[in-house]
This record gives sequence, structure tokens and C-alpha cells, in this order.
Amino acid sequence: MVRGGVATVLVVDDDEAVADVYASQLSESYDVLTAYDGESALEQVTADVDVVLLDRRMHGLSGREVLERIRGRDIDCGVVMVTAVDPGFDIVDMGFDDYLLKPVEGAELQSVVAETVNRLDKRAVVREYHALSAKVATLRVEKNPAELESSDEYQRLLDRLDDLEARIEAGSEGPDSDD
Repeated sequence: MVRGGVATVLVVDDDEAVADVYASQLSESYDVLTAYDGESALEQVTADVDVVLLDRRMHGLSGREVLERIRGRDIDCGVVMVTAVDPGFDIVDMGFDDYLLKPVEGAELQSVVAETVNRLDKRAVVREYHALSAKVATLRVEKNPAELESSDEYQRLLDRLDDLEARIEAGSEGPDSDD
């Protein structure tokens, strides 16, 4: 998920001072974008964004509405609600990855973003594993054992599948692992 080794974080808060503080706290570790309202946030959310830090209560589009639109686009980014709104049972149906209550210290923000990026990387490895498993299963049905045994492509597929399985079992599916 993380491109070029550095994750991109979009900080969204209609309190510009808060958004700027969060952006400053994260800028040494991540590529950081800021948006001061929901519409601007939606304009900036692309496949290049890894994590969105999203205020829940904003003027115009609420954080919940922004979250729903992000998920409706099938953009596979992590979303962390960073808000002063105490959580109610309504959060059960919200598609966020984590929920932080303001005020949030820089170390906590760094930690939650790092954990969210790590979970995204793990999901990518698991997705690749399942996709390759399906290819192996299809080839085993369609090709005879001799064809499979003589195929370099099939052997590379099996080797990659074994590598992914080992990474999943070892818990080393993070960004520092070789692809």
C-alpha cells in the first residue's frame, strides 16, 4: 500500500490550527496533506492516500459523511476518527479503523498512524496470498501434473505463495519485508 516507502496521511479538521498541529507532528515520518473541510478532503482522497485522520464534527460535510463517501469509492485507505465527540453506539456501523478522542498527543498520533499503515500492509499481503491461491487452484484443475511440474511460471507462483504464507504466519507482512 505504501508507495516509495513513505505513507501519505491526509489530516482533515475544520479547526485549521488543530489540523496544522497534527500535520506538523506527523510531517517528519509521513507525507502529509491537510484539508480544512469535508469537500476539500474528498478532493484529496485518492489511491495515493494511505491514512485519513478525520474529525467527526465539521461544518458542511460531517466526518461521518466524508467517511461514507470514502468507503463508497472503494479506496483502500485507513481512516482514523480524531474527534471530541464521545463515541455512541452509532460507531458500530461506521467503517473507520480507529477512534481517538481529542486532545491527542503527538506520540499517540504517531503510534496510531503507524499501526494503521501496518494493518493496511498486512491486508495487501493477505489479499495477494488469496489471489495467488486461486490461480494455483485453477491451474491444478486445468493442467495435468506433468504440465505443472515442467512450468517455470507455475513454480514461481508456488514459491511466491510459500513466501507469502511464511510472512503471514511469521507476522512479518509489514513494509520492511521483501516483495
